[in-house]
Amino acid sequence: MSLIQVQNLSFSYEGSSEPVFDRVSFHLDTRWRLGVTGRNGKGKTTFLKLLSGELDHNGAIQTQAVCDYFPFSVPHPELDTWQILDQVTDGEAQLWEIQRELSQLQAEEEILYRPFQTLSKGEQTKALLAALFLRQGHFLLIDEPTNHLDTHGRQIVSEYLRKKKGFILVSHDRCFLDGCVDHILSLNRSNIEVQSGTFSAFLQNFEQQQRLE
Repeated sequence: MSLIQVQNLSFSYEGSSEPVFDRVSFHLDTRWRLGVTGRNGKGKTTFLKLLSGELDHNGAIQTQAVCDYFPFSVPHPELDTWQILDQVTDGEAQLWEIQRELSQLQAEEEILYRPFQTLSKGEQTKALLAALFLRQGHFLLIDEPTNHLDTHGRQIVSEYLRKKKGFILVSHDRCFLDGCVDHILSLNRSNIEVQSGTFSAFLQNFEQQQRLE
């Protein structure tokens, strides 16, 4: 088990009068399949970029986990896909492991032998997720993976994620979230809440609380 401990986190974009986060504290477990929800502009993507170390901040984010951010940048997309995935996994993943992951994502093995840039965006998404989950000791921060997936593709990826041990996922697709997460981090107007359960369970609790208030 590895924890992500957030203590007195504050962050504002330059020139903005409103902070995105203002002295917030909470902790997360990297074994969770955590969905992040909140209104547009509440800092979902910003939070992932803070965890990945891409943005400077005040306060502390402490974890032993090495965080990877998806979408993942591919510097040489003209290379064959198997070469790209070998680089992503630092050469530590065996070919059969990559083939297994692609099979679970219902991606054809032949994409490995085509230049990465010739793959559809959906195929690229599946290939990179397969490789990133094979990085030993890394924790994946997944930002809107459904952008280039059709309805069937979203279902396949959701089922794939449900089999994984842990990640943090931002998605506007409620059905997608519901199919694969077991905890919810909610970025509310005045606070941040962490709850166990599916997105539907969270939404039911949230709506009941709103009625009571």
